[in-house]
Amino acid sequence: MRPAARSRCVLAACIRAAVAVVLAAPAAPARGQAPAVEALPGPPAALPQVAEPPPMYVPDPAAAEGLPGFTPFRAGERLPDWPRWFAGASGLVMTRTLPAGTATMQPAGGTQLTTTSGGLSWPGGVDLEVGRWFGPRQHHGLEFIYWGVYGMGSQADATAAGLNAIPQAGGATVGAVPANSYLLGASGQQVTRSDLVNDVEINYLYTLWQRPEFLSPDPATPTRSVNLMWLAGFRFFELQDVLTASTSSGQSGSPLQFQAATNNNLFGGQLGAKFDWRFVPRLRLDLVPKFLLAGNQITNTSTLATAAGTPATFTATNAPVDVHSTLGVFSWLGSIDTAVAWDVTDRWSLWIGYRVVGVGNIAQADGQWPATITTAGDLSGVTAGSSTIVHGGFAGFQGRY
Repeated sequence: MRPAARSRCVLAACIRAAVAVVLAAPAAPARGQAPAVEALPGPPAALPQVAEPPPMYVPDPAAAEGLPGFTPFRAGERLPDWPRWFAGASGLVMTRTLPAGTATMQPAGGTQLTTTSGGLSWPGGVDLEVGRWFGPRQHHGLEFIYWGVYGMGSQADATAAGLNAIPQAGGATVGAVPANSYLLGASGQQVTRSDLVNDVEINYLYTLWQRPEFLSPDPATPTRSVNLMWLAGFRFFELQDVLTASTSSGQSGSPLQFQAATNNNLFGGQLGAKFDWRFVPRLRLDLVPKFLLAGNQITNTSTLATAAGTPATFTATNAPVDVHSTLGVFSWLGSIDTAVAWDVTDRWSLWIGYRVVGVGNIAQADGQWPATITTAGDLSGVTAGSSTIVHGGFAGFQGRY
């Protein structure tokens, strides 16, 4: 083949190769169009899938599951906004039962007086309280209570010729005159009693459900008809009785008086409860039982002197007939208040009720009355083991703020 023909064949082959390359190349994107991106191949099917890590999450304490040890809030539940402080005052009219009487004179002219002659009156007293509730739900509270009745008294008189008083005092004189000159063959006698009661309490309160003074405004959560509280605290209870027998005679214008003054001081821990039953929307029945086991420090003072203040003296020692004795025992006390309360508003209540307080293993002046006075030993010592019931009505109010 000629050289010229060979050159033409080589040129034709090169042209065909160039056209093939141009046709195989991808078309260029138009102006303004993003170039196409070739998709990357996926991972091989043989590689294992990686698990997702656990979420970093702490449960909400207010949620249903809550946190261990925490009580979850109920949906829509609100903390109470009741007043926390409360105070009240009541008037009392009370009396008490008396033990079996002890004779203060020998029968004369069909008349005989005893330490219980005349019974007891119904004097007035006062009942005060103040306290406060604590905590977000006001389930815990503290209250201070004082109540007292004063001058529970009685008086009985007898007039007879040749009256002989009890005790007789063969071992005592008044000035230079034997005491029995006043006490034997007297013309009259008067027996007087004066008693008092004081009560002080400091109590911790715990309500299981609601505060019973408040009505729920939400029909979906109506007010409970029954409510219960527990209480525990310290209580001091004082019972004092003073008995005086005044014997009149012709010795002087001033009677000779024998007096026994006995005082019981109970103190210790008590337990109790407060039960409320709301029988109509604004009225509820309130019961408050309490029980106290207490130490009782008892004192008794026996004296013999004229009404003008001249003391009798023991003939053997010339010491005044004025003997003071003490005794410590365990005593018990149980009380219950029953009342009807009218919750006038959320902040004011009125109530009226009756209180009964029983006290056991105590000493009373009636049991300290001697038959004769010869030496100080006849008046020393305290006789305990008796009981009494203090009872009466009360009416008052409570305010909350």
